[in-house]
Amino acid sequence: MKQFKKDLVTKNKTMKIKIAILSMLLSGSFFLATAQQGGGMQRRTPEELSKRVADTLTTLFKLDQPKQGEVQAVFTDFYKTMQTAMQSGTRPEPSEREKWMGDRDEKLKKVLTAEQFKKYKDDIEPAMRMRRPGGGGNR
Repeated sequence: MKQFKKDLVTKNKTMKIKIAILSMLLSGSFFLATAQQGGGMQRRTPEELSKRVADTLTTLFKLDQPKQGEVQAVFTDFYKTMQTAMQSGTRPEPSEREKWMGDRDEKLKKVLTAEQFKKYKDDIEPAMRMRRPGGGGNR
């Protein structure tokens, strides 16, 4: 019986060691994968962001090539304005951001139909805010 307990304790220690080694390997591979992706904190350029939005709207609204270009230009201007403000080191006031969003929306109204713009404001824009990396939201 004593030998059985010794064997059980030995097997238990061996199992713990194997689990510890496996967890270290898994966490190490996770950190390596994250490092390969730029740490997950790589910022997209205004052009990349606007292309992504334009592609999404083109898919949803079946926009033709000229309208897709106009949508992309609207969002490129918007994201460049946001980027410039963020690079200044101070966080823009909510009223300032609302003004930029209002300007962007006025330009979008000229490109999209009233129905498309309503769908954008009601469904697409809120979904885009929720997917932002870092949690987004008002702080």
